[in-house]
Amino acid sequence: MELLNAIFNWFSNITMLQIIDFVGTFAFAISGIRLASAKQFDWFGAYVVGAATAIGGGTLRDVMLDVPVFWMHDGFYLSCTGLALLWVILFRKFLVHMHNTFFIFDAVGLALFTIVGIQKTLDCDLPIWVAIVMGTMTGAAGGVIRDVLINEVPLIFRKEIYAMACVVGGVVFGICDWSGCANAITHIACGTAVFLTRVLAVKYQICLPTLKAEDEPINKKR
Repeated sequence: MELLNAIFNWFSNITMLQIIDFVGTFAFAISGIRLASAKQFDWFGAYVVGAATAIGGGTLRDVMLDVPVFWMHDGFYLSCTGLALLWVILFRKFLVHMHNTFFIFDAVGLALFTIVGIQKTLDCDLPIWVAIVMGTMTGAAGGVIRDVLINEVPLIFRKEIYAMACVVGGVVFGICDWSGCANAITHIACGTAVFLTRVLAVKYQICLPTLKAEDEPINKKR
């Protein structure tokens, strides 16, 4: 009975930002575990990759903001990664047939974590430009750690628009916040902007120009 009361009290005290954080954790954990399974990692290795993807960006954010690291005070985040691993194990065949599984969950996690990073930074009474930086870090840093662990070039360092999608969402967040929009509308607008920017960039192969080491030689006229 006491356990049920504790669970009820936990759910009654949960905030919308925490719900976004938990869903983002689950989505990012699945994206990391999905890539780990493609590399044929064992269950423990897949869990480590999923956890690093889910909590890596938020950990860096909290350290830089000099606030308690979120997952050290709430074991639900690591449990959420465990649930994501169980989900991938049970529905592996279904996920394999979904060719865009990694991309979908990664884009969702990117959008949700950008919202969380920006809002938590603003709650620390820091300016919006710092919040955009922290939102981008929260969204993209976990993916960088994931790609390093599986020995891939991080998406943020490729031509694909990844971290820039977080920046776009941060600008939208700032505009909505400056306009006096409700938090729910601001969060939805920010997440939608990040998700659509990422999806449209991949669909239409929109990318940033690459930095070349030296200018290409000019063709001489014959």
